[in-house]
Amino acid sequence: MIDKLRRVVTGHNAEGKSIVALDGPPGSIVGTERAGLGEIWITDRTPADNRNPADAGARPVRLEPPVNGSIFRFFVLATTNKQLSRQQLEEQAAEGFRAIGGEHCRVDTKRDPAMHTTRTVDYIILLKGDVTLVLDQDEVRLKPFDVVVQRGTNHAWRNNGNEPALLVGVLIDALPL
Repeated sequence: MIDKLRRVVTGHNAEGKSIVALDGPPGSIVGTERAGLGEIWITDRTPADNRNPADAGARPVRLEPPVNGSIFRFFVLATTNKQLSRQQLEEQAAEGFRAIGGEHCRVDTKRDPAMHTTRTVDYIILLKGDVTLVLDQDEVRLKPFDVVVQRGTNHAWRNNGNEPALLVGVLIDALPL
């Protein structure tokens, strides 16, 4: 699903005129058709540098943005496999977070194996699917076009539906709690 999404990135030509610099799938993708992340753009600092012509989305996928930076990404949540044991879900989540350098973000997974805490403020929009935001003491069921401002809390995303769910997120570096 992620590899079929289109991103259009603008830029400037040698004369300083606006152009389409990139038109295609996300710059970097990790995962499968059923679950994964697709990087649209990553910044290394604030303010961002729009002079660099490089594809800032074509980097290894990491859970958190660079210090003082941001990530704009699509992410797909697989349906919950109810056949797996808690231990199998825990192992699956641990491997998934390890693959994107996020193993240190899994501080308290008692409520859900996918629980994690990042040093970010995130703007998340559910585009397609039926998803629940799981927090330490609350749960919120989301419908398409609901927006979540996730502020460095321990959280997980649970797909309640029968098809992969599609979300978009902007992650901005923040001070740790």
